[in-house]
Amino acid sequence: MSYDGPTQLYIDGEWTDAASGETIETFDPATEEQYAEVSCAGREDVDRAVDAAERAASRDSEWRRMGPGERGRKLDAMADAIEEMKDEIVLVESHDNGKTPFEASIDVGMVVKTFRYYAGWTDKVTGSTVPVDGPRLNYTRREPLGVTAHVSPWNYPFQLAGRSLAPALACGNTCILKPSSQTPLSALYYAKAAEEAGLPDGVMNVLPGEGSEAGDALTTHEGVEHVAFTGSTEIGKRVMESAAENVTGVTLELGGKGPQLVFPDADLDDAAGGVRNGIFMNCGQMCWAGSRLVVHEDVHDEVVDRVVEMAESTPLGSGIDDDGRMGPLVSADQFETVAEYVNEAKAQGATIATGGGRPADKEDGYFFEPTVLTDVTNDMTVAREEIFGPVLSVIEVESEEEALEIANDSPFGLMAGIWTNDITRGHRLAENLDYGMVSINEYPVTFPQTPFGGYKQSGNGREQGEEAIREYTQVKNVNVNLG
Repeated sequence: MSYDGPTQLYIDGEWTDAASGETIETFDPATEEQYAEVSCAGREDVDRAVDAAERAASRDSEWRRMGPGERGRKLDAMADAIEEMKDEIVLVESHDNGKTPFEASIDVGMVVKTFRYYAGWTDKVTGSTVPVDGPRLNYTRREPLGVTAHVSPWNYPFQLAGRSLAPALACGNTCILKPSSQTPLSALYYAKAAEEAGLPDGVMNVLPGEGSEAGDALTTHEGVEHVAFTGSTEIGKRVMESAAENVTGVTLELGGKGPQLVFPDADLDDAAGGVRNGIFMNCGQMCWAGSRLVVHEDVHDEVVDRVVEMAESTPLGSGIDDDGRMGPLVSADQFETVAEYVNEAKAQGATIATGGGRPADKEDGYFFEPTVLTDVTNDMTVAREEIFGPVLSVIEVESEEEALEIANDSPFGLMAGIWTNDITRGHRLAENLDYGMVSINEYPVTFPQTPFGGYKQSGNGREQGEEAIREYTQVKNVNVNLG
């Protein structure tokens, strides 16, 4: 299927080629064939977008003067437009990223829910009165930041862009979206949705481009007030350094090495299913992947057998013209990276229970078998570093105390899972796990109204929920002497 969607940059309400005339080629990970070619933004295009966004964010602009109710209706209208384009976006995302239409459909549905959720927040961004001494009135106002930059990743291109765009718009900010150069296509549909919803020119701008040029230009631009970045911890640190040049605020959602703790009193079928979803969904290319199975020795063999059976029965394919339920990795480079991690695990003493490489029946595409590694210890590379692929590391433990110690022994702290029918144990572990998100007897799961973010090197700040409103507003204190 050929791509016939938008291919230009979207700046100040207009579709335009990059000033340099340069383009980006994208490839379908399931076929390795070129799928599309889009304009590639450079520094001049970033300057144009920031100028447009600054005008749209100024105090006398239509967007800034718009009432909260009307702004909420604009977000609802964007949700309507996205829902109307859902089938098209799903297929574009599948061809551009490699995820199956089933998975892409979930992503688009989450974006619709997120925009509707934040549409309801527009008239609830409030300040407060502050009791102070004397005849004074003291109060606070929450105001928009201004121009916000959104640098989205290649693993959930559409969904993670919408996760930060929606609250930023709800709070009255203007936005510049810079999608990954590997998966730039679905981001352009936010521009189409903004047009359909009637957002004022300059409020939404979309700039496909390379991170080394467009991304750096955005994160170091003095006109940008906040940067929302989702990606690797390594790049996130560089974004934070770049933003510091202008004391620009950042929200960083970075890497993870999520543990799933399974105890003998758990429903083992449910646990195995949650472990499968937590590592093989999206071909394991997830920051919140449950990539470490920390399982009690009494049920180790039973749980591993169940997960291996599920892995071996997972149909691989694009899901577009076959029954595939796990798609390919995003690129040849990512395939090589995952293969190197598996080979290193073998060299360090791990056992491949299933998988480990390219499926025998897949000559084309970046398909990698669902892989389960046993005999893993928590000091091995595969247990320490984020792989971003369908590779599960199984670590056997003797007790709850050991499980907790191993789970917390990680540089990351994004999401952890607990499988037990002892609710007291569940709450006890949830309190003591050094993770920003903990899920008991379900994995992975999140909602627009719940905060998303992690501890340690998994980032700072929070997306989603009320916490995101704080990320995209600033507080002004006003004092009035009434004496």
